[in-house]
Amino acid sequence: MYLESWKGSEYSLLEKFGLKQIRLNLPFRLNHVNCFLAEGENGWKIIDTGLHNQETMERWKKELAGKEVTDIILTHYHPDHFGYAGALQKKTGAHVWMSETDEKNGKLSWEKEAIEGLEQNYRQAGVPEDISKRMKNNTMEFIPRVTPYPTVNHYLQEKETLVLGNNEYEIFSAPGHSDGMVVFYNRENNLLLSADQILPKITPNISYWFHGDPNPLKSYLNSLDRLSELDAEIVVPSHGRPFYGANDRIREIQAHHDDRLNVTLELLNEGGTVYDVCQKMFRKTLTVHETRFAIGETLAHLEYLRYQGECKREMSEKGYIYHR
Repeated sequence: MYLESWKGSEYSLLEKFGLKQIRLNLPFRLNHVNCFLAEGENGWKIIDTGLHNQETMERWKKELAGKEVTDIILTHYHPDHFGYAGALQKKTGAHVWMSETDEKNGKLSWEKEAIEGLEQNYRQAGVPEDISKRMKNNTMEFIPRVTPYPTVNHYLQEKETLVLGNNEYEIFSAPGHSDGMVVFYNRENNLLLSADQILPKITPNISYWFHGDPNPLKSYLNSLDRLSELDAEIVVPSHGRPFYGANDRIREIQAHHDDRLNVTLELLNEGGTVYDVCQKMFRKTLTVHETRFAIGETLAHLEYLRYQGECKREMSEKGYIYHR
């Protein structure tokens, strides 16, 4: 449940922990990302930065007026978290912290050579040529939204601690949504800054992006199991509002993926390409941007089933065909 019983809004709750939420607009159906400010002994720390666009630049200029920024801490490399980090680092001189895995992914995923290769990957997934080209071009449009890249000064490590606001947090690796995503847990208040790992209303996108972890859904479900051991009471996500009960939400997300895997397996009775299965799984009209995520998520579920030995994959003239 949301934090309805707290006096005032979730913003006053976060202030209790020395955190300020900065809600930045996004030009997508998922229309915002929550970034955070925390005051330290020598200046301010930023957790995630939003996209590199004019609206984000103006918002951070307003929020940081009169403040010295010492550190920019990135939970993962996706554009809505990582995008403005390099430009903001240049403006502030701050040190940037993130996982080594996601630094590499961030600097690989948005290079033109890597993006050009996506079109062939989409064709092998059975995506029609015109849609494959549009999906590749849509990815290319993100380059100015994520560059310049930051210079990473410190790689975040599992079980390392850092102080954010009034409290010390442990770093937990949570691969799945991205290969190197991290979340932050404060034991004293049983509070989890969950990034995109546990969201209150939607399930995080778990996609295979044709590089990196070959079985991201398995990694994600394993990460949920590990985080359930914390049994966090308060969850502060990167999208949506803070809420109570991490484990209740974890069980809902696990049930969702169980259902999706069962549906995916049923769709393979007749066999099909990734695109064929995706069309049956996602029946509402999608933008090109959303289609990229739908293909990636379908592929992640198919590969999970393949590694489990529940389906097979063969190459054909249409691309890879999956069947039971």
